[in-house]
Amino acid sequence: MEVTITTENFNSYKNGELPLVVDLWATWCGPCRMVGPIISELANDYDGKIVVGKCDVEENDDIAMEFGVRNIPTILFFKDGQLVDKFVGAASKDKIEEKFKALLG
Repeated sequence: MEVTITTENFNSYKNGELPLVVDLWATWCGPCRMVGPIISELANDYDGKIVVGKCDVEENDDIAMEFGVRNIPTILFFKDGQLVDKFVGAASKDKIEEKFKALLG
């Protein structure tokens, strides 16, 4: 299940017990619309193991700025409250899932 990441709840998810994956996107972004369904599928596949959130950069640009995000889609991977990986651009489900597996490894 996906959660909506906002400025208000970001730190509580980032510092939660489970690893966190954040999909930074915007409604006008074509590649974001390609990656979105893949992220939703992976959110279901990894439910209970990884928290997966979507963050609209138009509404929460401070999160994007904090991590130096200049291009979207960007997927951020957090473990124990720390950014451990980042993926920029559209990719296949297999490529993105590799990052999910590495986060659990």
